[in-house]
Amino acid sequence: MINPMDPKPKVATEAAAPVSTAAENTQLTTKAILPKRLIALMIIYTLAAISGLMSAPSMSDLGAMLCWLTLLMVIAVFGRQKAALYMLRGYSVLQLAFYSFLPVIMYDPDNLVAGPTTVNFGLFQAVVSDWVIFSVLIAIGIAQVWISFDKHVKAWFKPRINMNIMS
Repeated sequence: MINPMDPKPKVATEAAAPVSTAAENTQLTTKAILPKRLIALMIIYTLAAISGLMSAPSMSDLGAMLCWLTLLMVIAVFGRQKAALYMLRGYSVLQLAFYSFLPVIMYDPDNLVAGPTTVNFGLFQAVVSDWVIFSVLIAIGIAQVWISFDKHVKAWFKPRINMNIMS
């Protein structure tokens, strides 16, 4: 221990200095980059959450609260919080499970609507079969799970475990 009141300060020797290896040097010099696929997914989540907030009848509605939680998750992902990685993975797995059970939920015999579905995208209007809509939703869910469990996405987050999404 170095005492600042000593007239002759002691100097640390070379043996006491920590020795760094080549692996530690490369680990310190490599910087994690935000993957482009994660940026695209966060943009989609942000747009979906904002459109959900705009269409919600009140801010105390359950759908509006889920949109706020999605926006908080997006902020935490850009903040590189480890809790955001777990939230992202759970969010994507739950969405894939919901999309997979959607055909079973929709084909309840009591409220079955027969016929194709009309889809409106602004000026574009199309009549699409239900299996096409379910296939597209399941493909989107699979893409979300693939992105959230990717090794490059995991490398973006800080290695320490922190369950506080706002720090």
